[in-house]
Amino acid sequence: MKYVDAGQVQKRMNFRLLLNAFSKVIFFLATIFGLVVLGILIYRVLSDGISWINIDFLTGKQSTMPEKAGILGAILGTLWLMVVVAPVTMFFGVGTAIYLELYAKKGRFQSFIQTNIANLAGVPSIVYGILGMTVFVRALDMGNIVLAGGLTMSLLILPITIVASQEAIRAVPNHLGEASYGMGATKWQTIKNIILPAALPGILTGAILSLSRAIGETAPLVVIGIPALLIPFPGSIFDKFTVLPMQIYYWTLDSSLVEEYAYLAAATIIVLLFVLLLLNTTAIVIRNKFQKRY
Repeated sequence: MKYVDAGQVQKRMNFRLLLNAFSKVIFFLATIFGLVVLGILIYRVLSDGISWINIDFLTGKQSTMPEKAGILGAILGTLWLMVVVAPVTMFFGVGTAIYLELYAKKGRFQSFIQTNIANLAGVPSIVYGILGMTVFVRALDMGNIVLAGGLTMSLLILPITIVASQEAIRAVPNHLGEASYGMGATKWQTIKNIILPAALPGILTGAILSLSRAIGETAPLVVIGIPALLIPFPGSIFDKFTVLPMQIYYWTLDSSLVEEYAYLAAATIIVLLFVLLLLNTTAIVIRNKFQKRY
């Protein structure tokens, strides 16, 4: 029988306890650092921009005079962009997730597709901008209209929506589908009436969070040439447009010449943060509502 040194065991336990306490302090300090930086950022944005938010700012047109500038065109452009992004992303994202999880045979091909989708979720957003410029703006000759921008942003968030939808479908208990098959239902009837309703909270949550990312992205739109100074308001998906992140980007650049543009950018950031907060809250409410139902 091998002899165990009680002193060595105690030293190892003391070292692990010390390492655990040290790690706890490091992680706590990292959390505090992130919260402090976020607090400073929010305070700076609110202090610079809150006084510039009024009805004229929210409903006015773009102007070269900072005191008369408004963001209604950017708000409408953002809404029109979501009109394209939301249905395209939901249809192709959820459809792909259903095929991969419930129809595709498990094997090398399915694994190959799954790996590439996961890799696409980590591709920098500017790469999707280059793809959108090549395919939609130049090859299909759409120009920098809402439809081209919406399709480009759909490509950006499509992998995220697919992965989120797959996870939601996997979370549905297998016995629900088996019970449906036992009652004589077809595969599509089981998917439509049993699996999708049960997975709907996770699917909608992932989709809304993906849309939140699309609303806050700037790099792809810069690449496809979305303008910042746009006097006419977009009225359809075939019109030129601008969005809130683009407005913030260009006003931040102009702030080096005119200080007031920095305040306009801060005010627009507040509006954008409010929209993102509203979307995230909606995702939480929808998830809780459907979780109680199903």
